[in-house]
Amino acid sequence: MTTMKGKVALATGAKGGMGLATAQLFAKEGASVALVDINEPKQEAQALVDAGYQAISIQCDVSDEEAVKAMVEKTVDTFGRLDYAFNNAGIQNPVTDTVDLEEDVFDNVMDVNAKGVWLCMKYELKQFEKQGSEGAIVNCSSMGGIVGVPGRSVYHASKHGVIGLTKSTALEVASKGIRVNAVLPGIIETPMVENMLINESDAMEELISQLPIRRIGKAEEVASVVHWLCSPAATYVIGQSISVDGGYTVQ
Repeated sequence: MTTMKGKVALATGAKGGMGLATAQLFAKEGASVALVDINEPKQEAQALVDAGYQAISIQCDVSDEEAVKAMVEKTVDTFGRLDYAFNNAGIQNPVTDTVDLEEDVFDNVMDVNAKGVWLCMKYELKQFEKQGSEGAIVNCSSMGGIVGVPGRSVYHASKHGVIGLTKSTALEVASKGIRVNAVLPGIIETPMVENMLINESDAMEELISQLPIRRIGKAEEVASVVHWLCSPAATYVIGQSISVDGGYTVQ
């Protein structure tokens, strides 16, 4: 683990779960952090400030281009630059067969999970290039980015899309010293998974029983991989999709 002293990072979906855990780890490693969520994470950012770290909260709908542009601008206006980004914001859809999927549900999931990642990268990369400096972006896909599950077609389509966005963008900017990679979390202790455990208990128990590690992952376990991908320890890692899923997709 290497220090991020003097660096600036942002994390979307930072009200809880993996986004919050990553922002907290970045702060503890010395970075100034912007915690971003559609429900502004004021208390979460203030808790970091109270603990002696540099942090701000930003309300942002990542599917809204002007909001994403403003998110990056506020981060830079506050801290002077941007070095790292974890594009983590995402939503799930209720279990629905493809034939029964409503158009507005499809559009909403794709807008947040795929379009949102694209918009965040667009303005993060613009800032990196404006600074004339290296930077690192980690996008949050999912184990659903490389497998299928019945009833999850649009969610999995969006997460497959994140991997495609990551690979192609990584090739566009690698020569500029900018690194873009992705993490593919499995079943992790997050508000989204907690909701699934309540509303889809049978299906979730079946999935958990198939995990070689035999337990749900912790948000901090994903955060540590995001930190590594952003750190100088991973300077030769370009366009990769790293599974953090307890072995599920190895089977």
